[in-house]
Amino acid sequence: QVQLVESGGGSVQAGGSLKLSCAASGRTSGSYAMGWFRQAPGKERELVAAISWSGGKTDYADSVKGRFTISRESDKNTVYLQMSSLKPEDTAVYYCAATQVATDLTRRRSYTRRTDYGYWGQGTQVTVSS
Repeated sequence: QVQLVESGGGSVQAGGSLKLSCAASGRTSGSYAMGWFRQAPGKERELVAAISWSGGKTDYADSVKGRFTISRESDKNTVYLQMSSLKPEDTAVYYCAATQVATDLTRRRSYTRRTDYGYWGQGTQVTVSS
């Protein structure tokens, strides 16, 4: 089992920045692709950004391209989401997710569907005021 713990959420004014962190612990000897999702009240959970285990492949929701950056530490166990130029519509609970990958091909892939992921953190609230 892998446990994921998010941190770095908070309240910020529009145009500001926040950096979220996700630390993985437990059975981290395996290889995991990672993602950030968010869920606003009354809405479905949606992809924000995803990164391959290798770190070489990333994907972003159109709504955050050019404003958010996903990255991971070289030890592969910590993933970040740098958020800039925040907008009120970015307000949501942000979740970190992980999926185990086992082959050279899948280690180079990023995964964009919520159903691709089997491990989830508890979420961290991000609130952007206008």
